[in-house]
Amino acid sequence: MATSFPLTDNTFSTPRHTTHYWEAGTVGGPLMIFLHGWPEIGLVWRAQMETFASEGWRCIAPDMRGYGGSSAPSVPEAYAIREIVDDMVELHDHLGASPAIWVGHDLGSPVAAALAAHHAKRSRGVVLISVPYVPDAFALPNLLPLIDRKLYPFDQYPDGQWDYYRFYLTNFDQTISDFDADIRASLAAIFRSGNPDSVGKVYRSAIITRNGGWFGPDHHAPAVQPDLALWPQSDFDALVDAFRVTGFRPGNSWYLNDSANIAYAHAAPNGGHLRQPVLFINGEFDGLCDITHNRSGEGMISACQDLTVVNLPSGHWLPLERKAEVTEAVRSWLKTKAL
Repeated sequence: MATSFPLTDNTFSTPRHTTHYWEAGTVGGPLMIFLHGWPEIGLVWRAQMETFASEGWRCIAPDMRGYGGSSAPSVPEAYAIREIVDDMVELHDHLGASPAIWVGHDLGSPVAAALAAHHAKRSRGVVLISVPYVPDAFALPNLLPLIDRKLYPFDQYPDGQWDYYRFYLTNFDQTISDFDADIRASLAAIFRSGNPDSVGKVYRSAIITRNGGWFGPDHHAPAVQPDLALWPQSDFDALVDAFRVTGFRPGNSWYLNDSANIAYAHAAPNGGHLRQPVLFINGEFDGLCDITHNRSGEGMISACQDLTVVNLPSGHWLPLERKAEVTEAVRSWLKTKAL
């Protein structure tokens, strides 16, 4: 019978940053570090952490900069990828600095990939979930050329599925006030399971500007119940409590650093090519990032020396929607690559 490892929470501080992180497993086990994205906290990885901890791994899931119990600076430039990678380097040193498996979802994926590119010796392997690696940086100017123009004709959808990203840049304060108007309702509305019938149709993120915001003229989320098939009730409550402290401004500020992020990506050794084994887990009906219905995976395919792609029937929230399948995809890849 496998040993159960409940998640414990810890805090680590340096003069430049404080990271709150969740941990499970044996301290002497090999490191697996899980990086969440928007708008999540480290608890999004509970299912994966509990399983891998029971199999001998030391699992770590930080609240990323601006989230949960970690530092949330007030200036947007504090959320450039370089700063966030440096947070992870400090955390990795604190954990002993043995080369780790880095797992990233959503905006955690660009961080995991950038760390592997800039600090290759810290990474034995990389798992990217939902958001593929863009070697020139996950930045709006680099995403636009990859849009499927059959689905998103330029004259109607100049920014395609990335229209929400443009809206953040042009109407930032409104995005914050709309999300913050009802934190619980916003998070319940955001975290919904994907719909296979959405494939080949205009995704909701493509019409944000047209609608005047995520929630249109109401400027607040509709009253919907959280999808407890995704977040366990206690974890969803913890997510809501965390956002009631930080609000959405820190997390949304990650989108405000395209120029700095592009410059940082261009400074990576070897042109940002990754020599470590890389696993990409793709959601087959993720209208934002699915690599099978647009060109968003092209840069990753050319920049990764040893790339494995696994497709799962899911929307964008893969670690929550397909808990067991994501775990099995990672486990199988680790075994195949002898990691």
